[in-house]
Amino acid sequence: MSGKRDFYEVLGVARNASQAEIKKAYRQLARKYHPDVSSDANAEEKFKEINEAYEILSDEEKRAAYDRFGHAGVSGNAGFGGFGGMGRDPFEIFEEVFGGFGGFGGFGGSSRRNRNAPRRGSDLRYDLTLEFEEAVFGVEKEIEIPRQETCSHCNGS
Repeated sequence: MSGKRDFYEVLGVARNASQAEIKKAYRQLARKYHPDVSSDANAEEKFKEINEAYEILSDEEKRAAYDRFGHAGVSGNAGFGGFGGMGRDPFEIFEEVFGGFGGFGGFGGSSRRNRNAPRRGSDLRYDLTLEFEEAVFGVEKEIEIPRQETCSHCNGS
């Protein structure tokens, strides 16, 4: 049995809370317990716990697995593979929600951005099929990764 608190309890929301309610609760708690702001000795641990709860409850698939199986449904070592990303940096989640520090503390740029637009620094994924010998002995292959660039003439993409 895991010693972790219930994620809904961590965020202080009901099990049937909407995504908006979950995000609102996360924002309030993240601001309160951010280690750079809080004088609480346990602020960093609370901040990590809040981020872990938000990471699971804000993702519909992870939330469904958590609702059905509890912490075992979302741990990285669950028998059926679980979900990845549990070791994710809590400050990265904070920056995604608050847009860097633009929405927190008044420094940084605007936190508004198109949700569907690619994010600077996002991971790229490229599926590549290799023959067994290529994987064992190594091979060099040239790949093309599509990307958007800003037009220097009109500043469009």
